[in-house]
Amino acid sequence: MAVATAVHGGYLPSKLRPSVPSPPKIASEIKPNAARPPPPPPPILISTNPVHVNPQHLIQLYALCNHSCHRFPTVYAAGKVEPVDELKLRTAVAHSSIVVSAFTKRELVTREYSTPAEVTSFVGIGGDWIRKVAPVTAENGRLIGFGRAVSDLGLTASIYDVMVHPSLRGRGVGRMIVQKIVRMLTNRGIYDIAALCTDNESQFFRACGFGDDMLGATTMMYTRATSTDSKDEEMISAGRKLLLVPRPRELSK
Repeated sequence: MAVATAVHGGYLPSKLRPSVPSPPKIASEIKPNAARPPPPPPPILISTNPVHVNPQHLIQLYALCNHSCHRFPTVYAAGKVEPVDELKLRTAVAHSSIVVSAFTKRELVTREYSTPAEVTSFVGIGGDWIRKVAPVTAENGRLIGFGRAVSDLGLTASIYDVMVHPSLRGRGVGRMIVQKIVRMLTNRGIYDIAALCTDNESQFFRACGFGDDMLGATTMMYTRATSTDSKDEEMISAGRKLLLVPRPRELSK
């Protein structure tokens, strides 16, 4: 009977036709160009005080993001890069010209992924009201984003180690970090700003306003593999380093 009613309903005037909810669209019917609105950003504190960065928490963020300070890190079988050296990380942060860190409510990162509905319910009124409306601070929040810049404080600067907690990516946190770094550099009159990034990261930096060098310059990295005319020296690999050492001498007969 339900089927017959649905069929005959098509002959009724439009005002008398029963409202039948349209079935949900399957994946093949969804247009690929249909832009979905980005999820709302969580409550964020952006800090430029290096004192707010706990080295242990920063090491944990490196591990969660699977980010390495080395350009050629050791990669284990599971795809994880080697842990960052705490002493070297402390030294790098201490000597960075600008350090930007991002914090949010700890409850937003207790799960692997937080949906927009969870973010909305968290910042709404109800339950533990004081905890929900309290502003994010470096003391009560959790470190979920980081970035730093190295500069001569006069002419040039480079941006490194921009990363965001995996569960909060795609919400504009990384862009806020980069924009803060760029704003602080340009306020000092520094406009020659570079970002050393991989191909996967290049799209993110393009969205932040970076692009190919207008002068056509190409970044070159020192590898120590310089040519030498000396026949008494050769290059050997020592971990990540290439060392120039004397060749073993042949014994005279």
